[in-house]
Amino acid sequence: MNNPYLPKLATIQKVKVETYDTTTFTLRLDDSGERKAFEYRPGQFVELSVFGAGEAPFCISSSAHGRDDFDLSVRKVGRVTGVLHEMGEGGQVGIRGPLGNCFPFEEVKGKHILFVGGGIGLFPLRPQIQDVYRERAQFASVTVLYGARTPEDLVYQDELEQWQQQEGMTCLLTVDTAADGWSGNVGVVGSLLPKVSIDVSNAVAFVCGPPIMIRFVVQDLSGMGFGDDAIITTLERHMRCGIGKCNHCMIGDKWVCKDGPVFSYREMRAMAEFEE
Repeated sequence: MNNPYLPKLATIQKVKVETYDTTTFTLRLDDSGERKAFEYRPGQFVELSVFGAGEAPFCISSSAHGRDDFDLSVRKVGRVTGVLHEMGEGGQVGIRGPLGNCFPFEEVKGKHILFVGGGIGLFPLRPQIQDVYRERAQFASVTVLYGARTPEDLVYQDELEQWQQQEGMTCLLTVDTAADGWSGNVGVVGSLLPKVSIDVSNAVAFVCGPPIMIRFVVQDLSGMGFGDDAIITTLERHMRCGIGKCNHCMIGDKWVCKDGPVFSYREMRAMAEFEE
């Protein structure tokens, strides 16, 4: 029987610097059998062990389609992430997972898909965006709205340029504070919503970002006519053990790590933290 507390060994295959404090690590499980069994969906996460430093949860930030490795995009904010950022290709870490639930996919085919991401909130949305675009013909439309503090804080910049140029996809960017050379929108990511024309009666929105951003964007989407079940977000910031044992991530009667981290707005409204 697998021990849920025992991490599997994985090796860093590639390191890509996204911003001054954020890096994407491409990982591959060392054991071929474990690698084959490692099946995940957008929205799920792993517990990453940096040996000698500790363990922390991170969302998987790449689609599983056609690959036997996976990405974790990590902002440097503490001891675990600080030591990880000092590691390079060939470094070894531990992985527990995949854990948690996932974004709906089959259930939203035929709908207009709206992604709203703020800052590192684009990390968990990225695999869903990749999967949706891969099956673009199955969706009515695909729109990505993404905002960051400054142009230098925008992650996946090469991919953002591709999304802006992709046929059949709309990708709009904004920053809170402009810099020299920035000619795009200035304002919070919610300021992009009036620029979007979408049939909300047949649409679903995937939202992720800082808590305050989620709160205001959800209010904006509700004001546009999105139903409570048509607004989907992730609350991964609350997690610790990942398997519902430490109770650190309980909100009301829900464990974010087991019942989430993906929740609809209807489910969020039933949680104490999101009572209006």
